[in-house]
Amino acid sequence: MNEFDQGIMKPGIEKYATNHTSAELPVLAKLSRATHLRTHQPQMLSGHLQGAFLQLISHMIKPAAILEIGTFTGYSAICLAQGLQEDGTLITIDCNPEMEDFTRPYFKESGLSKKIKLITGDATEIIEDLKGPFDMVFIDADKENYLNYFKQIFPKVSPGGYILADNTLWYGRVIEPNAGSDRETAAIARFNTYVQQLEGVDNVLLPLRDGIMMVRKITKGI
Repeated sequence: MNEFDQGIMKPGIEKYATNHTSAELPVLAKLSRATHLRTHQPQMLSGHLQGAFLQLISHMIKPAAILEIGTFTGYSAICLAQGLQEDGTLITIDCNPEMEDFTRPYFKESGLSKKIKLITGDATEIIEDLKGPFDMVFIDADKENYLNYFKQIFPKVSPGGYILADNTLWYGRVIEPNAGSDRETAAIARFNTYVQQLEGVDNVLLPLRDGIMMVRKITKGI
């Protein structure tokens, strides 16, 4: 095996990258600690490196409207909301109403609570009633519905707008020979294939953390 067969993500690279990334906002560091202490699946948190990436992308785009599908404890929502225009809004949807009391104090502490609208319920039903247009969408919810969410929201994304989807490498399982043997891996693989074959978009699958599919909408159709 030569050095090229080993790939570029050597052990310790993510830690090195994190150490060479702008410091976490105090509210995000506090939220991260609380998430690890008080939730059963803290690995669902976007975390420092990915959060900094989302924050930077949002600042670059300067969106007037963002939609997030999958709130969890609100870490990514706070990151994304950093780049909103002065009168911009982020709508974040989550299916678990029990997390609302956990999340809202951190929205308030971030100083962004007036820009963030948290809606709990079935995302497919909620999206149906949203008018848009959205300049940026972040999908990080149940993996089996990724493609449904994408198809549902695409017509409501502004031409030139962006859709980002998390976990699109799914712990590396998408490249395993038995990738279709479990529903979540199969769903992510279908989503990735669909996006890759879709006309009217530019896309790149970034090997950041567990993979982020980044899509820029060029045309109005789907």
